[in-house]
Amino acid sequence: MTDIAPVGSSEHRPRRRGLLLSAVAVGTLLTVPALSAATPAGSVSAAKAVTTSARPSAPKPTVVLVHGAFADSSSWNAVTSRLERQGYPVIGVANPLRGLAGDSVYLSSILDTIPGPVVLVGHSYGGAVITDAATGHANVKALVYVAAFAPDQGETGLSILGQYPGSQLSPALTVRPYPGGQDAYVNPADFRHVFAADVPADKARLMAAGQRPVSLAAFAEPSTAPAWKTIPSWFLVAGSDRAIPPAAEQAMAHRAGSHTQVVEGASHAVLVSHPDATAHIIEAAAHATS
Repeated sequence: MTDIAPVGSSEHRPRRRGLLLSAVAVGTLLTVPALSAATPAGSVSAAKAVTTSARPSAPKPTVVLVHGAFADSSSWNAVTSRLERQGYPVIGVANPLRGLAGDSVYLSSILDTIPGPVVLVGHSYGGAVITDAATGHANVKALVYVAAFAPDQGETGLSILGQYPGSQLSPALTVRPYPGGQDAYVNPADFRHVFAADVPADKARLMAAGQRPVSLAAFAEPSTAPAWKTIPSWFLVAGSDRAIPPAAEQAMAHRAGSHTQVVEGASHAVLVSHPDATAHIIEAAAHATS
């Protein structure tokens, strides 16, 4: 009891100590039986469980979002806001759109800098990029394809579109040369019909004006070893896609063994028109692989 400041003269100290010890003893006698009587067997285990559940949970995986051709990272804005509200760290990668090999190396270099688990998401051509870039990255725990290409080794975007008729993308393209190659844009007059049919007209017009072109060579480059053969995958199929036919998306999802969801009536820009569905499938992938 040396931490209790003395009160009064020294001759009262022994008596005060005795009173304090007696009070503690009485309090103990009163408290312990009351606790034993009021608390059922197993209460200690219950208390431990409460303590355990109060511990901080493991950090959530980083969600890495990769846009496709004719778009940029802002196409993920509505999805990003939903994921961030749920506590997910999000990185929207600026896909170079210069060629599959180079774009995949670029994304791979970003994955190298992210500590902890990653859920890697690709839209459209971005699906081909994540397919190649994720291979060899142990931190990538799930792949999510959003109206995307999920090629097998040796396949190209052009070869996949050739197997499944129905794409209206090719006749809607405008090609502009640049030093060393050719860039493809979606003609603004056709953009909404082909790319974003269920997006409000004003928003689709802005998307068309701000689209980023893709090098034509990117669609002709063959894919390497596909990450979906070793990493669990999820696939959001846009039910009314006019860029990548829904039949192609479903076939790629089936081949990859992906957990698949179809958004009926959705355009190729399903991440813009249906951000809730897009965010939900990403969260499902995160939960399943945590």
